[in-house]
Amino acid sequence: MSVDAPLTPPDLAVTRTVRHPLRRLLGDRWAMAGAVTALFFLVVAVAAPLLCAIEGQDPFTYDLSAVSDSGAPIGVGGGISAEHWFGVEPMTGRDLFAIVVYGARTSFLVGIGATVLSVLIGVVSGVTAGFFGGWYDRVLSRIIDVLLGFPWLIFVIALGAIAPASFPKQLLVILVIGLFGWPSIARVVRGQTMALKRRTFVVAATALGAPPGHLLRRQLLPNLWSTVIVYTTMMIPGMIGAEAALSFLGVGVPPPTPAWGRSIGDAISWVQTDPMFLVFPGMALFLTTLAFNLLGDGLRDALDPRTRGVRR
Repeated sequence: MSVDAPLTPPDLAVTRTVRHPLRRLLGDRWAMAGAVTALFFLVVAVAAPLLCAIEGQDPFTYDLSAVSDSGAPIGVGGGISAEHWFGVEPMTGRDLFAIVVYGARTSFLVGIGATVLSVLIGVVSGVTAGFFGGWYDRVLSRIIDVLLGFPWLIFVIALGAIAPASFPKQLLVILVIGLFGWPSIARVVRGQTMALKRRTFVVAATALGAPPGHLLRRQLLPNLWSTVIVYTTMMIPGMIGAEAALSFLGVGVPPPTPAWGRSIGDAISWVQTDPMFLVFPGMALFLTTLAFNLLGDGLRDALDPRTRGVRR
């Protein structure tokens, strides 16, 4: 048997695991609802300029004629009208619909960017630590333990205060959230790798003289993709929530760039007089994170043979 050709695991359980994952996923109504909702908000984020052009507004123009002297929006539901579909922002009169749809861009950019960075670092670290073991595994495991217990929020606040003003704040948020988000997936991938490297097909490839690079690329990583895909899908809402939390605290993406978290934070003081200012960005954030969690649960169930008979 040539070591250049990928070896197929003889274990029938692995075959059953991936036999009909797509069919099982399509049969999960909650996962499909999550996928449709996530796709909807992704389309909204991409088409934000077009949607705002249809409404005739943008998220940066102040309209003081739409607010009273006290700063409260004029009109029903926070100023909802044919010109302002979701009403206006208190004090500034900026269009709330434009803020919400452009805020989707911020959330998806930061959430997906930070997730990609975390997954890349976590997969490389986890698979190499689990495969090589020894002192490298021990050192990396201690680093993971430290990062998991590190108060990253305080670090972000301090870093935001000393970072140069010319440094793009969105990139800074992506880097910080991504660099503190990889330990969890690295620990999962490390455990999976340690189990896989004892499997018959890896042992056989090693006995045939396959080099470490071949074992990592052709034997281990292909059998880790299902775990990585599921974990990635479930990390995205956490990253979006982290960005929203930072914006809520005023250390995330700076104004006037729209951000759901900052809008929610600003809406707290107006909830009695203008509840719509809290409802629309809050509902968008809630539905997006819920959608990705439902999709991640569905992917996990579709790729895990132990949940074959489970219906939600």
